[in-house]
Amino acid sequence: MNNVILVAATTADIKEISELAALIWNQHYPSIIGQVQVDYMLNLMYSEESLREQMQKKLHQFIFIKVSNVAQGFISVHTENNRDWFLNKFYVNQNIAAKGVGTEAFEQLKQILRPKKITLTVNRQNFKAINFYFKQGFKIETVADFDIGKGFVMNDFLMIWEQQ
Repeated sequence: MNNVILVAATTADIKEISELAALIWNQHYPSIIGQVQVDYMLNLMYSEESLREQMQKKLHQFIFIKVSNVAQGFISVHTENNRDWFLNKFYVNQNIAAKGVGTEAFEQLKQILRPKKITLTVNRQNFKAINFYFKQGFKIETVADFDIGKGFVMNDFLMIWEQQ
């Protein structure tokens, strides 16, 4: 379809993940949460130290979304137990978004994980992502607010996908 493949990332890929995050977040989030919070969250979650901790201590698995062999996004997941997963991150370069790349990547992710359940959080104002997740079969479970420091709060929906 879109020549989409998922490729496991390692700590050797931290710089590329950080650069992709900066690109995608600056394309998508300033209109939702403002540039000051975008910069704060990028520093908080995508510094080399933070990404290394996510990979090595929290055991988050990072996966590149490659289109025609070029990284155009990334995913991060961790297992909550045997077949229940938490989708920490699912980002696609906005220059190629809405072309089926995300849908194809999510289908491949399900083939890899063979999940019973996937849980995620998404900003309540991120209508584009919420609609994408609805199309993938997610349902809103609850509202969740997270204090992330420096006066910033993430106002999210907790969404769940369950195998039918």
